[in-house]
Amino acid sequence: MRIRANRKISSYAVIAAGMITLALPLTLSSTNTEIYVTVGLYTIVVAGLSLLMGFAGQVSLGQAAFYGIGSYTAAIMALHGWSPLAALIAAPITTAFLAFLIGIPLLRLKGHALAFGTLAVQLIFLAVIPETASLTGGSIGLSAIPSLRIGPLAISSGRDYAYLVWIVVLVTLIIARNIVHSRPGRGLRAMAASVSGASATGVEVERYKLKDFTLSAAFAGIAGGIYAFFIGYVSPDAFPVVLSIEFVIMVVVGGMGTVTGALVGAALITVISQVLTTLGTSPSLPPQLPTVLSLGVYAVILVAILRLLPSGLVGAFSSLWKKAQAASPVSQFKADENVEAVSSVDKEEPNEFTLVDEV
Repeated sequence: MRIRANRKISSYAVIAAGMITLALPLTLSSTNTEIYVTVGLYTIVVAGLSLLMGFAGQVSLGQAAFYGIGSYTAAIMALHGWSPLAALIAAPITTAFLAFLIGIPLLRLKGHALAFGTLAVQLIFLAVIPETASLTGGSIGLSAIPSLRIGPLAISSGRDYAYLVWIVVLVTLIIARNIVHSRPGRGLRAMAASVSGASATGVEVERYKLKDFTLSAAFAGIAGGIYAFFIGYVSPDAFPVVLSIEFVIMVVVGGMGTVTGALVGAALITVISQVLTTLGTSPSLPPQLPTVLSLGVYAVILVAILRLLPSGLVGAFSSLWKKAQAASPVSQFKADENVEAVSSVDKEEPNEFTLVDEV
């Protein structure tokens, strides 16, 4: 009964979330629609990063670099005669290929060394862009990116991009969920618990790490490609190091090791970022304040989550839900019935043995 009730609640929650997702673009202003699209894009990136951090136990501080590679790939190809759809498809493929090449030597590192190695990837990306101005536009960036078209369908308004992004979000979360519940997903969870233990049970650790790293980069690449067409302009300023830090905080806040945590963390941190930007851009305040304020608030949020809710918001809610179910009268009644049944069996067994002894 409890399983059926949980399935019904999950089904109702999915239906309600779908209806809200479809209705919101019709009611939001242009500014809020842009925030809504941004939340969707960040959810796609964070879903891949959550697979890498929460299940494979690998920390990446350079995810914004793969987000930027996807954006530049789509923008460059679209500006050089490729159809926008082909350019968008090429964005995750190119990003995944580069991540595969980078991951072969990089994933030999562990712990803090790996984190700093991925941060180096981000810094190299930001250093290469100005040096390839003939292709990437340098510090100025690339503009006049053509509108995205999928067959006869032109995607130009913010509402169109909102629907496109959230369709991709749904597909991304479904892929992530299927991976988590598959045999490779069990291998990833084993790696997160103990690399040596997973290796001892037959898990191909290095191969799994590389595949997970490549997949997370592909998720960031498709999000970056959509971003390029949505904004119509890309520059290195859109992919700072602080964005990679934000992605990590989104994973931690939502809950490492959860698929839906990507959505919760991305939504919460994006809204907080917008509020901090609004507060920090007052005319009477210094221009460096938004960045400093963001870093300070992010540090407080990260420490508070790690200290108070180490499993993240989704993990904490899941624990509370399970406790509430266990404490419900129906659950207690069933538990009492089970105890009585076991007790009755225990009482009957000695009598049987007594009869056998007497005979």
